[in-house]
Amino acid sequence: MTTHTVRILMNGVTGRMGYRQHLVRSILAIRDDGGVQLPNGDRIQVEPVLLGRNLEKLEKLARTHDIAEYGTDLDAALADESATVYFDAATTQARKGAILSAIAAGKHIYTEKPIAESVADGMDLVRAAEDAGVTTGVVHDKLYLPGLLKLRSLIDSGFFGRILSVRGEFGYWVFEGDLTPTQRPSWNYRSEDGGGMVLDMFCHWNYVMEGLFGAVEAVTAKAVTHIPQRWDENGEPFQATADDAAYGIFELEGDIIAQVNSSWAVRVDRKELVEFQVDGTHGSAVAGLFGCRVQPRVVTPRPVWNPDLPTDQDFRSQWTEVPDTEEHGNGFRAQWERFLIDLHEGRKHPYDFASGVRGLELVEAGLRSSAEGRRVPITEVRA
Repeated sequence: MTTHTVRILMNGVTGRMGYRQHLVRSILAIRDDGGVQLPNGDRIQVEPVLLGRNLEKLEKLARTHDIAEYGTDLDAALADESATVYFDAATTQARKGAILSAIAAGKHIYTEKPIAESVADGMDLVRAAEDAGVTTGVVHDKLYLPGLLKLRSLIDSGFFGRILSVRGEFGYWVFEGDLTPTQRPSWNYRSEDGGGMVLDMFCHWNYVMEGLFGAVEAVTAKAVTHIPQRWDENGEPFQATADDAAYGIFELEGDIIAQVNSSWAVRVDRKELVEFQVDGTHGSAVAGLFGCRVQPRVVTPRPVWNPDLPTDQDFRSQWTEVPDTEEHGNGFRAQWERFLIDLHEGRKHPYDFASGVRGLELVEAGLRSSAEGRRVPITEVRA
């Protein structure tokens, strides 16, 4: 058995997602489990190199997690030929420049989304990566969630018949920061710092729709700032300049209509923080992060509208939970492992820069739809 070690430059690991999901729950978990096993018995082992702007924070992380190398000099790190992969979880505004530098240094790229601030910038990255012949990957973690994997299985089995519609509900109440500390960094609510619900979540919704139901062909959206004033990490008030909620209608190929509400100003009355209801001619399902409930055609109840009498049906009890027939791990780690295997085998990763650009196309179409109050076909952005 041979161990193939991949040294990964990890930029932005002091942030919430970069640290918790990518460093701790993905790369360090893979390292501590002895690497990713290949079909022939070989293993891909990982060796992270931490990068960022705060040397003190990086030193603390390295000491805590037994990581040998860290630093704040990106150019020096990129010059190290022994490190073959560059990962970016830093700020969106700095992402394009850092990735272009990494591509110029011959690194393969795995990055958080959005991959850039605009479709045009994203296409610059696509062309640079293609010219350099490097493998690229963009985080598509939600496709690896247990609930959506169950949903994928139902689709593949023909459970739904013809899929008619999708309804998604995502979000929770993010405290303003005055009476109760906020749960999210304040930059999320400043457009000048790369914040905004549409930019953050429409990239996700694009790959969820595309990966499960079909490509988005047109969008009608409304982006709003429900909470105009918030308080930052220092307890100082600031005006929110980014949208904190977005309401979208996505027209998918195959005449499927998807409605997705995304909000940081909603109180949760769902089993999970995100749920998708899929209705088809032969059955329906409601999938979240982990669970998935179904109602086949043959056991669908027959409600009757009667505003004069309270309903005597417990509608939620009429759904059946899809059992866990296999164990699913962390979605971020699962995609990291697939990227590393694709890289080792010399295969194109399915969720590459081009996929990331399609997410940005939905972002730009959604923002244009909200600003102009109209339906925007994706081809209009693509042109």
